[in-house]
Amino acid sequence: MLRWLLALVIAGIVTAFAVLLLTGKYINDGPVLIAFSSEHGIHRGDVFVIAGWAATLLSEVGLLLTAGRR
Repeated sequence: MLRWLLALVIAGIVTAFAVLLLTGKYINDGPVLIAFSSEHGIHRGDVFVIAGWAATLLSEVGLLLTAGRR
């Protein structure tokens, strides 16, 4: 039970950081790949953030699912 609680905490923190990175403006935004409006869209730099977020959560799920099989 504690393992799942810690996993939720990690997922929450990683998600919060990803949201902060995606909603902020930074130097290496890169070109817009998908435009939602004239001022909003998905930039090339956002793909790196989304990929890192997904890799973290998938790794966490993998660890949780294999932890009981030892």
